[in-house]
Amino acid sequence: MGAGGYAGGVAEPSTDDGASSGAAHWLEWKQTTVDGRPAEYGEAGTGAPALFLHGWGLDHKAYKRALSRLVRAGLHVYAPALPGFGGTAALRDQPASLSSYGDWSASFLEAVGVEEPVLVMGHSFGGGVGIALAHDHPQPVRALVLINSVGGSAWAHSGSSIRSMAERPLWDWGIHFPGDLFPARQVHRVLPVIISEVVGNLIRDPRSFWRAAGIARRADLMDELDELRRRGLPVVVLWGQRDHLITRDSFEDMCRALGDPDVVTVSGTHSWMLADPDEFGEVMTNVLDIIGMTEPGEPLADAV
Repeated sequence: MGAGGYAGGVAEPSTDDGASSGAAHWLEWKQTTVDGRPAEYGEAGTGAPALFLHGWGLDHKAYKRALSRLVRAGLHVYAPALPGFGGTAALRDQPASLSSYGDWSASFLEAVGVEEPVLVMGHSFGGGVGIALAHDHPQPVRALVLINSVGGSAWAHSGSSIRSMAERPLWDWGIHFPGDLFPARQVHRVLPVIISEVVGNLIRDPRSFWRAAGIARRADLMDELDELRRRGLPVVVLWGQRDHLITRDSFEDMCRALGDPDVVTVSGTHSWMLADPDEFGEVMTNVLDIIGMTEPGEPLADAV
């Protein structure tokens, strides 16, 4: 594995709640129309375009601190609320899949006028959406960064056999869910954000909320990952060593399918980029260098 471990539509803008010296790097919350339906998103910055796809249960606003580090680096960040989350209209009635969300993401890029290939980043469920986007719509994708992403088929080893993610019982997800989403470190910052976003999304659109959970739980994108390897798409895999939602077996399964991807590991849990935006900024400094997208700009860490 390449990098080894790491130490350590008309848009209608509205302002963020930050009014400090770093406020210029906050995303502006906007609205557009995707496939004839309303969509919410955040946007900020100049330079090379980057699309960020959020995790299940959350939405684009939960990641504002982490994404501000990318804006400081000189990237033009687009962060949509995926269908059914954050005020974006749900997918039209159809058999929903990660490919459906990937198709929507491609339409979103068209709606906001992105005309050049983008760096696609996805956390957890959003990583699975990013894989589907890159597989089904290769033209708009310059490189892919998977952050504690779904998609590996393995859950755990049982003796000489491998148990798949689809076999993982709900109670096992439930045991690890609180500890991975509410880490002791920075819990005062992460807990209010996650609770607010999760509860709001559940109340707003419970059908989409649970449908996406089922898709994430059964995600097996090994064939898609193998195809991305065959095409030679630059892919960097980020993973927290204390992540019990995306297990080590799942993470390693994903890396095997990709061949020899660049890999960056951190010591955190599933929500490490929410808990420590500065660490995310430092990691992404390395990632942008790996994929040849280093832009002149301010350091990614130490934003407000």
